[in-house]
Amino acid sequence: MAYSILDNISDPKDLRGLDVETLSKLAEEIRDFITKTVSTTGGHLASSLGAVELTLAVHYVFNTPEDLIVWDVGHQAYAHKIITGRREKFHTLRQKGGISGFPRMEESPYDVFNTGHSSTSISVAAGLVEARKLKKQHHKVVAIIGDGSMGAGMAFEGMNFSGYRKEDLIIILNDNEMSISPNVGALSAYLNSIMTGEKARKMRAEVKHLLLNTPVVGEPVIRLIRQVEEVLKNLFLPGALFEDLGFTYVGPIDGHRLDYLVRTLENVKEFPGPVLLHVITKKGKGYNYAEREPEKFHGTPPFDLATGRTCERKTPAPSYTQVFGETIIKLAQEEERIVAITAAMSLGTGLDCFARKFPDRFFDVGIAEQHGVTFAAGLAREGFIPVVAIYSTFLQRAYDQIIHDVCLPGLHVIFAIDRAGFVGEDGATHQGLFDLSYLRAIPKMSIMAPADEDELRHMLKTAIHLPGPVAIRYPRGAGRGCDLSSPLRTLEVGKGEIVREGEDLAICAVGPSVYEAISAADELAKEGISTRIVNARFVKPLDRDLLVETAKKTKNILTVEENVLMGGFGSAVLELFAAEGITDRRIICLGVKDTFVEHATPEEQRREQGVDKAGILSAAKNILSHGKG
Repeated sequence: MAYSILDNISDPKDLRGLDVETLSKLAEEIRDFITKTVSTTGGHLASSLGAVELTLAVHYVFNTPEDLIVWDVGHQAYAHKIITGRREKFHTLRQKGGISGFPRMEESPYDVFNTGHSSTSISVAAGLVEARKLKKQHHKVVAIIGDGSMGAGMAFEGMNFSGYRKEDLIIILNDNEMSISPNVGALSAYLNSIMTGEKARKMRAEVKHLLLNTPVVGEPVIRLIRQVEEVLKNLFLPGALFEDLGFTYVGPIDGHRLDYLVRTLENVKEFPGPVLLHVITKKGKGYNYAEREPEKFHGTPPFDLATGRTCERKTPAPSYTQVFGETIIKLAQEEERIVAITAAMSLGTGLDCFARKFPDRFFDVGIAEQHGVTFAAGLAREGFIPVVAIYSTFLQRAYDQIIHDVCLPGLHVIFAIDRAGFVGEDGATHQGLFDLSYLRAIPKMSIMAPADEDELRHMLKTAIHLPGPVAIRYPRGAGRGCDLSSPLRTLEVGKGEIVREGEDLAICAVGPSVYEAISAADELAKEGISTRIVNARFVKPLDRDLLVETAKKTKNILTVEENVLMGGFGSAVLELFAAEGITDRRIICLGVKDTFVEHATPEEQRREQGVDKAGILSAAKNILSHGKG
């Protein structure tokens, strides 16, 4: 792909010699480059397309990287990566060994902070501002927040602090959810750029000083002026809340007009104290399919540019997410107390159909996992059965609420934990590799992990009838194509199953790792090695009797899980054996080492961590050869 302007941009400094008209043409080229690349690699397309002009304007006006730009979430930062020296590597986006889909400090000095989860930018920026003050420096700090992130409590905590401190800080609210309201346009942008200009600011300060020092007029008139100003602000500006938090509110302005953006940013840059600039952008801007279906193209696999259709490999098996969604509807038809809760992920968690079927029993709390969990606790307190569907990586944000508000009182809340285990290309910030460890430590919590999508159905049925807090963790992607026609049944709590008998080796696995263990056992059988396969099903409570019996049958035991080893399923088995005095067995625990797992395909991640068929085979032969020695 050759571009007349983009090919000459390798650093933000290259932007600053361009006029605004040329910048606008560059925005078109970048948008084309992003769309064509992501159609091959997959990625967060819609948000990044919407933030191209904003990205160019920020780097054009501010002296980056000396001035610090903090991105929230990072979904919208592709243009930022492209113009900060990573255009030649952009085709490696989200691939093993390639560049991350999110800002990463390790990648570039322009990436001020690692991102991936929402609503952190304002707090990070507040810390940078205070550090600047302590170090007696004078650079600018800008936080760019959007994509729903402003609705989370942490964003307001950061604003509350920054409004109180009154230090120079610019927050850009990239509003890509609302349509552009009538007061957005040339007049609004012109008035905002004038009213935030240096002359206007000085004039207002001088008038106020004059009135305060004028006999008879003085403070009473100032109070009147403030009252009038407040009335006008509430009539014509949607930013009264931000003003009340201590911010000077500017906007909203059209985020796709570079002349507006540049002029306003140049003025805002000189404004003292905390400022919030409200920018309206359109998700998917420039690619029709993404504009029409921004949720579909928020995070997309590779797709066909001409049709917008995804190029995912078709499989007859439904996804775990789909099976969850269909099963919870079936259960809700039988049990009226079931309600469903998600945190801005109704489609991603499979609850979109539930929302249409039972609109009064469905709650989307936005990007507010902490609120969602405690909200569920309130419903459970009144006898309802809340099913809280949240990705594993995002449930981490509500850990205190799980402990304090759900588990401590022992309330019947069901956590449907999607994207548990390896999730692939989103990388270290999104892997669901900690939930077994962080949930297993909590009293009263029961934890299940299905080996396949059919077992997920029965675990959901079990969870409905199991008192107290329950967590079911299941992976991203398609199931195995199991028969899903059997009636739903309640599993015996804390009981696993023997999938295959054997005496030379035992593999105790949990979740989809059970099938990797079966594949490894098939290979071992060709060498005359008989392997017992145990599907643990329950991580808490463990099946004590089955595991002790297994330890009595063989001296060689492997545990396998898609979770960090510390505190996970393997740790639980070792703790059980220690408590039972079983100390003479050779045991190897397979799982994620003490590391963060970077972006790659799930298959590559399993191979790297040694929990695929090949890794299990290698560990099996190692433990057996040790026994012979």
